[in-house]
Amino acid sequence: MANRYFQPEQETMPLEDIQKLQSEKLVKQVKHVYDNVKYYRDLMDAKGVKPEDIHGIEDLHKLPFIKKDDLREAYPYGLLATDLSDCVRIHSTSGTTGKRVVAFYTQHDVDMWEECCARAIVAAGGDENDVCQVAYGYGLFTGGAGLHGGSHKVGCLTLPMSSGNTDRQIQFMMDLNATILCCTPSYAAYIGETLKEKGLKPEDNKLKAGIFGAEPWTEEMRHDIEKSLGIKAYDIYGLTELSGPGVSFECQEQKGMHINEDHFIAEIINPETGEVLPVGEKGELVFTSLDKEAFPLLRYRTRDICVLSREKCSCGRTFIRMTKPLGRSDDMMIIRGVNVFPSQIETVLLNCGYTPNYQIIVDRVNNTDTFDINVEMKEEDFSDIPVGITNREKELQNAMKAMLGINPKIHLVAPKSIARSEGKAVRVIDKRKRLGINV
Repeated sequence: MANRYFQPEQETMPLEDIQKLQSEKLVKQVKHVYDNVKYYRDLMDAKGVKPEDIHGIEDLHKLPFIKKDDLREAYPYGLLATDLSDCVRIHSTSGTTGKRVVAFYTQHDVDMWEECCARAIVAAGGDENDVCQVAYGYGLFTGGAGLHGGSHKVGCLTLPMSSGNTDRQIQFMMDLNATILCCTPSYAAYIGETLKEKGLKPEDNKLKAGIFGAEPWTEEMRHDIEKSLGIKAYDIYGLTELSGPGVSFECQEQKGMHINEDHFIAEIINPETGEVLPVGEKGELVFTSLDKEAFPLLRYRTRDICVLSREKCSCGRTFIRMTKPLGRSDDMMIIRGVNVFPSQIETVLLNCGYTPNYQIIVDRVNNTDTFDINVEMKEEDFSDIPVGITNREKELQNAMKAMLGINPKIHLVAPKSIARSEGKAVRVIDKRKRLGINV
């Protein structure tokens, strides 16, 4: 397929021009934030930094970080940088603890966000002839609204399905010949599973691409989804705090997500010290929004662990690329002193031929961490012969120990016995938190 872009001038801009543009926007944004957001002005004053100290991206490191705790503390209006009358929308994070994060948008902010999502759709091969089925949640969640708006910008016929009601999803997908599916990867996997149960083969649908995000997923899961739906599966990344999906997106090469650098500056830092690390090193991803008017964030710590790359991409886009998040610095589990990421567990399961339907349960008994993983068996592998199941559990436990360095207790369970999710899958139940243990 020939390389296509939604906004070619921006997406193929030479690096020197990108950095010049970023510097110009950063200087203006810092002044905008300092003049209009008391919360951030106090952070800058405490660090001894004034807007006139920022001359370009080379001075970015002088600015203080901002974290999700700051956003919760400033809830609801403490980080608003425009008059409320200038705002046309709010969205909120899906977090379940503490105060929710509420992000405000002017019309300019919405347009910019939708253009970023349109870039992602075109990068996945979309154009005005496509039928784009948006099965992300709508409402306060940013997923549905972002891809919906992006689909409109591209000119696709948009199916605003939202998540859930899988039978209806499939009916519309088949009857209206949907060609692009947008949802969480776990829901895409569930749709593929349901299609198979209905006796439908991948070639029976018209889908050609899927744009999946909002939760971690592995390359192994990508291949499973591509096989079950007969598509090419693309990753998309975003945060409500920055706008929503579309901060970065994959192209046809599928080797990392291009960050929309004309709107966002990305840094990688050491999560312990805050030191900025060179491109190519693994660390915590930090973003600065250059164009947001209502809710601009400078040096926002995402807690996502990844690697940035300036390696030339065959698609012709010049924007820096980020890997899939390799884990998180805040929901990383420490079990018996070992750092464990759910993505590591998923990799082992898929490599060993299991489904991505699993649940991790961590607890503390007699001052010792317990670590259990419930794993669904495939229909064709399911058996009620105890000896066979026990042997398979031991094999999987050994594979987990090789990856993680510690032994979990594996429980192979019957197909469909783990609750399915139509939104973000609940992969981890950490019961230690009820004990007030800092994990």
